[in-house]
Amino acid sequence: MGATKSHEFGVKENQLAKYAKALAHPARIAILSLLAKRQACVCGDIVDELPLSQSTVSQHLKELKEAGLIKGDIEGARVCYCIDEKEWKAAQVHLNSFFDTLKSGSNCC
Repeated sequence: MGATKSHEFGVKENQLAKYAKALAHPARIAILSLLAKRQACVCGDIVDELPLSQSTVSQHLKELKEAGLIKGDIEGARVCYCIDEKEWKAAQVHLNSFFDTLKSGSNCC
């Protein structure tokens, strides 16, 4: 996170920020949607599904992998990707918890 002083914040905030960063690009949302829909490892087909170059897709896959939302297995000369279900569920819990902090019916603005 560079000069953002992420060490000044708690584990919960850093974890949520990691997921938010991974979800902060429409290409990464499209990749996650594709992997979730297929519910299987996807090899190479990802580039064919997106209007992006191989190198751009690879960069987005790297971001998603660093966030832990996907995992990749090497099969010969290519890498096959799928949703990391354990981390996916953890992200869901963190995001739901964050959004649930607002009490409905508050009189704000």
